[in-house]
Amino acid sequence: MIITIIAFLFVLALVIIAHELGHFGSAKAFGIKVDEFGIGFPPRLFSKKHGETVYSLNAIPLGGFTKMAGEEDPSIERSLASQKPWKRLLVLSAGSLMNFVLPLFLISIALMVPHNTAYSDVGVVEIAPGSPAEMAGFQPGDMITEVNGHQVKSIIDVNRYIQLNLGKKITFVYQRGSSEYETSLVPRWKAPQDQGAVGFLLKAENYEVVKENLPFWKAIPQGITETFETLVLFKNSLLALVTGAAPAGGVTGPLGIAQLTGEVARAGISPLLEFAAFLSINLGIINLLPLPALDGGRIVFVLLEWIRGGKKISPQKEGMVHMIGFALLMGLMILVTFQDIIRIIDGGSVIP
Repeated sequence: MIITIIAFLFVLALVIIAHELGHFGSAKAFGIKVDEFGIGFPPRLFSKKHGETVYSLNAIPLGGFTKMAGEEDPSIERSLASQKPWKRLLVLSAGSLMNFVLPLFLISIALMVPHNTAYSDVGVVEIAPGSPAEMAGFQPGDMITEVNGHQVKSIIDVNRYIQLNLGKKITFVYQRGSSEYETSLVPRWKAPQDQGAVGFLLKAENYEVVKENLPFWKAIPQGITETFETLVLFKNSLLALVTGAAPAGGVTGPLGIAQLTGEVARAGISPLLEFAAFLSINLGIINLLPLPALDGGRIVFVLLEWIRGGKKISPQKEGMVHMIGFALLMGLMILVTFQDIIRIIDGGSVIP
């Protein structure tokens, strides 16, 4: 329990501070007055004023905030709303930008820290009739060695390359007996139940776990690659959810994230850093969604003003929209948290 709490607070602090520093730093750079920089939500536990800004630590560790002067009111001196549209867009998007930059460092560090890496040969066990795998000529017993020119180390690699390329043609190299073959297929966005995007069942042969750590000149480029791949994976997951290609179940709230963080932390510091990187990307993308109260919702109002030739929407109306949106988001969070409580009471895990 103690490990879970410490790990959860560590991960949450990383992603929240990075996000809020993006807003804070860009606001200060443009001369916008920042009234308060807060970690957590009130009630306030500790605060200190430095210059014109109050720095606070708050009791509810589920987020943070950068309170800028006049976020919707341009009549206030040095307010956010009084800035040119391009400046406001940069300030509003800077939090998510920091959430995309942070994983570059976290994943690189995770690769430099000693960690367990799985290696295995990847064999095809079953082929679903009429699936892309059958159409591509795969047969049980084939051994997959490459996907899109990348040598595969384990089943994890194969599944990752498939999920990165949903709806796009990918190339496989595989061995059948003493012969090597190459084939191509297009992974499906929406597959029949229990078939997966490609339609084959894989198994690991000659499985082994190796403790390794990469030197920084290898870890940094790989960290950059994995960060961009994680962005693509999250984008694909979001599209699959929106289009109905993936079930809407499995949404996790703060308690579920805390539970999952504890489970990941027990596997070591490297998996915990990679999980923090994933959560950071998650937060960055979600905050850019065009929903009221989120950064993306505020960006929509700035873009509407730009389209309308500088004609602003009433601060009162915009404030009301964001207030209603915030209330709805809090209601959704309570509902999802209730789901998490039921799952935990039943002894369930976030990890399938």
